[in-house]
Amino acid sequence: MVGRRVSVILVLGVLATGCTGEAPRQAEQPAVRADQPVATSIPSAILGEAPPPQGETVTYLSGDTLTRGYLAVPDGEGPFPALILIHEWNGLVDRVRQVADAFAEQGYVALAADLYQGRTGSNRDENMALVNETRGDMDRAIANLDRAQQFLRERTDVTGKVGVMGWCFGGGIALSYGLGGEHHDATAIFYGSLVEDPAVLAQLDHPVYGTFAAMDQGIPPVQVERFAAVLDSIGIDNDIHIYDAVNHGFWLRVDQDRALREAPARSAWERLLGFLERVLG
Repeated sequence: MVGRRVSVILVLGVLATGCTGEAPRQAEQPAVRADQPVATSIPSAILGEAPPPQGETVTYLSGDTLTRGYLAVPDGEGPFPALILIHEWNGLVDRVRQVADAFAEQGYVALAADLYQGRTGSNRDENMALVNETRGDMDRAIANLDRAQQFLRERTDVTGKVGVMGWCFGGGIALSYGLGGEHHDATAIFYGSLVEDPAVLAQLDHPVYGTFAAMDQGIPPVQVERFAAVLDSIGIDNDIHIYDAVNHGFWLRVDQDRALREAPARSAWERLLGFLERVLG
């Protein structure tokens, strides 16, 4: 495996609204880069309609029995490309496990990582305490994801292609890992914190996908546009979109406002599947 790059970049700004998918605010300007392809499917997990998780709990960190990820594997012999999923600020909860199941149905070995050693938060204060603990020891978080990637690459049913994706807190961590972890093949960010420094982003060595929300005051469209422009300028393959009328956290919880969120969530899912097919196979 290619060695760790020199620096580990902290991309962990947590929004005042957290990852709770609050009602949208009025945008000051129209969203850009928000064309929506025709889609035909959407994971039942984000509609709140999925069955209980169908995969298995796994211990992927040697000597750490508290950190237990969730593994979902496609039917068939494979080999399959693989994904590491990074949870939101409240920890590894069933909705993330159910999304891992959805990726397995699409032909990916999906490992939902656990950055909180089995803990989850049930309110804003608990969530922030867990986030701040992670913020204070990013080396541990990066090592966790390095080991998650090694766990996947050691499996005989994995092709060797591995992508990393996350939502909110997990989206920022995914970008941090793309900048400072072991080499992998793709990063996907759902409304995660960003950096805009070309010298920093030049450390990326793989394509980047991003879904963002026009009503997100913590990661406003103008910042997303600057991020996308820098990626373009330094030659990083990217698929970055901003969706009108929705706010931070919209994708993982479509069931909170299905009339508003389903169309952009469907578009983001279809874009993501196309990106992963192109980059991971």
